[in-house]
Amino acid sequence: MSRLDDTLERFSQALDTLEAAINRRLQRRIASENLEQELTALREDRARLAQELDSVKAESKALEGVTDEVSHRLDTAIRDIRAVLEH
Repeated sequence: MSRLDDTLERFSQALDTLEAAINRRLQRRIASENLEQELTALREDRARLAQELDSVKAESKALEGVTDEVSHRLDTAIRDIRAVLEH
């Protein structure tokens, strides 16, 4: 009977080892799926931020044009006022 007990003990240990390996693999799979979800979210955030950046760049370019126009008009107005004051 001792031999049968030893065999059953080894079989039980083998099952425990197999169960532990399955649990580790399952945990790695879950972690991998979580990482994939996080990566997808980061890619979506990156795309959204890239669109926002493009929009802000276009707005900045437009404001730069307006600033140049206002500066030109102010320079012209200052010259006109000085000309009037000199006469």
